[in-house]
Amino acid sequence: MTKAELKKVLVIEKLVAGHIKVAEAAELLQLSTRQVLRLKKTYITEGAEGFAHKNRGRKPAHTISDDVKKMVAELYRTKYDGSNNCHFSELLEEHESLSLSVSSIRRILLSQGIKRSDNEDASKHVSPVTVNRKPECFEIDASPYAWLEDRGPELTLHGIIDDATGMVVGALFRPTETREGYFSAMKQAIQQYGIPLGIYSDRHTIFRSPKETLTLEQELAGETAPLSQFGKAMADLEITHIKAMSLEAKGRIERLFGTFQDRLAIELRLLGISTMEEANRVLPKLIQKHNRRFAISPQQTESAYRPLPEGINLNHIFAIREYRQIGPGQTISYGGKVYTFAVKPTHPFEVKTVVEVRQTMQDELLVWHHRQAFALRETQRPERQPKTKTASPASPRKPAKNHPWRQPWKIQKSFNVASIHDR
Repeated sequence: MTKAELKKVLVIEKLVAGHIKVAEAAELLQLSTRQVLRLKKTYITEGAEGFAHKNRGRKPAHTISDDVKKMVAELYRTKYDGSNNCHFSELLEEHESLSLSVSSIRRILLSQGIKRSDNEDASKHVSPVTVNRKPECFEIDASPYAWLEDRGPELTLHGIIDDATGMVVGALFRPTETREGYFSAMKQAIQQYGIPLGIYSDRHTIFRSPKETLTLEQELAGETAPLSQFGKAMADLEITHIKAMSLEAKGRIERLFGTFQDRLAIELRLLGISTMEEANRVLPKLIQKHNRRFAISPQQTESAYRPLPEGINLNHIFAIREYRQIGPGQTISYGGKVYTFAVKPTHPFEVKTVVEVRQTMQDELLVWHHRQAFALRETQRPERQPKTKTASPASPRKPAKNHPWRQPWKIQKSFNVASIHDR
């Protein structure tokens, strides 16, 4: 019996023996007189054993069997190794049809001698939507990690998160952090949700031009500030691009990658993914699962993003841009090759006109001029026209020896100086 139960026995024994009154027993036990009378009746009919808990020594009906505990521990050591308690509980319910609370999981693993530093999921620390959440804003970054563990190469996950809802709006794997990866992720997000007013990134040279001054071609094209290729795409879409000075300024995307490294690698393992192509194929479904678990509802029901205007081709926006001069025969030199217009422009360009050449992610080459795209095709370098021969100047002729120019100049003897004076 417990100490409290023994105290009840001693007090009720004195009450039954008439040594104390009901009020005194109630005061000693901190109970009401009605409860004391009920205890007295129990003692008279059942004795001191009546005060012991009836379920003592019995297993609760909802107790977890030893077999289940062993199975849970074995699954954690093998199939779900590395998952945190919260994720492990979700995986057991999803794949094993076994519903266990997080606290039960923790007790089972501890009882089996399994300990881990359990990083709690971000869902337990979700801040209210009104705190430090910027509407109509994306946060973008990339995370290199062993997403495929030892089954494949290390990959870099490019991701974009909506700042107001915590929803992942774009993501894909690439071998390394690349401009093309960010272009593809932004294209995903805009096609599905719309154009944000702003975007937060770090100060990687993909986002920030290392050049501090404009080139002559950029000045002639009307540019006013040096922009990276990514920055030019944001300018075309009228998206304010903020380059953060610290990790805290884009903390939401940093925490997202922490959650992904804790969960996504295990999800890819369970699906048997071993290549980048397979990972990108299953990633959209895994992102949807993540958003259902972690994203929060926005304050405003209407969309906070601008729809993509009609007539805008995102393939032409997310492209590499360089400046070239129009050459003879409406040709352009690019990448060591010569191109001309696939369809002759209505108003041909003058020779040496500076134009912007864009190369899309689909390797389409075009001239972008006054918000119009002119497709290019490869051609042969125009032959140089031979110069017309002009008559060469006659070679100098030397006078003959008996030529008058060769004779010395002599004063005539008949020349009369006095006659000059007479005149």
